[in-house]
Amino acid sequence: MSEQLVSVVVPSYNAGKTLDETLRSVRSQTHEALEIIVVDDGSTDDTAVVAQRHADADKRVRVIRQANGGVAAARNTGWQAASADIVALIDSDDLWAPEKIARQLQALTEGGPQVGFVYCYFIRIDANSMMAGKWLPEPYSGDVLDQILADNFVGNGSSMLVRREIIAQCEGFDTSLRDAGAQGCDDYLFCCRAAEICHFAVVPDFLTGYREMPGSVSSSVKKMLRSWMLSADKMIARLPEKRGIILSGVQGYAEWLLGSAVYGRRWRLSLEILALLLRHHPRIALHVTTSYLPRLIMTILRSRKHRRMLKRHGELVAPLAREERFPVGEIRLMAATD
Repeated sequence: MSEQLVSVVVPSYNAGKTLDETLRSVRSQTHEALEIIVVDDGSTDDTAVVAQRHADADKRVRVIRQANGGVAAARNTGWQAASADIVALIDSDDLWAPEKIARQLQALTEGGPQVGFVYCYFIRIDANSMMAGKWLPEPYSGDVLDQILADNFVGNGSSMLVRREIIAQCEGFDTSLRDAGAQGCDDYLFCCRAAEICHFAVVPDFLTGYREMPGSVSSSVKKMLRSWMLSADKMIARLPEKRGIILSGVQGYAEWLLGSAVYGRRWRLSLEILALLLRHHPRIALHVTTSYLPRLIMTILRSRKHRRMLKRHGELVAPLAREERFPVGEIRLMAATD
């Protein structure tokens, strides 16, 4: 297992401020048999310079440059250029703990040939790579199709390690979401398609740092909800018998976004979420408005814990007890060799 080659795909767009640390976390993996493919998706900053500096220092790194096509297109370029039978993905602002790949490879091997997808838990990190809060889903494994249709327990693309043949059978990542102005759930849609054809395994430890950068909260939330709903439409077309489960996922995600907005006292955003839901799924909007929202408001009013969270950052997941940087290992290969 120690000699198993893994291709790491790093889609990058205007990532000059974060890509260096991301690549350091990849290059310092305890599993050293890596092919690291950085796909510069038409960046206009110094992303290419940062990537090339790592390529010059480490023979495992190579850089592919292309016109901007979005994260799904960049991921497709990366996995299609991969040499290995196993592919891991990491966004250009996220981080990996040093043992991430090694532990996922172990889970893949122990799971047997029916396992084609391995994920791990992740910790939210801020712009300074400080850990801000944990994401603790149910540790689903095996046949997880119903679970992933109802809830994105994988959480993000940087936690995934996948057999290349599974990506090929899924026809890669769907670029049509971006074309429809609803980029954001490309990785979730891929997870749903992968669950149709293979079993999942999980490493129930926090091995990925998922970065949340400051920005336009309103526009990103609405785009993410549109992206989820479009992904749901695509899965209903593929699996009409799963319609009820898929729509329960739409409702759950909408409630999560609405809850975050209400906790943060972003009232206009709350109304925009409800309006978007009403246009596309009026029955779900009615249920959320008449059932979930009143319960949420009562919970906030009654709970001291939730009031303390409200005064802080409006987070649904409580922050960690103390500030600490996400652990990134030391770079092992400092210079390229012939």
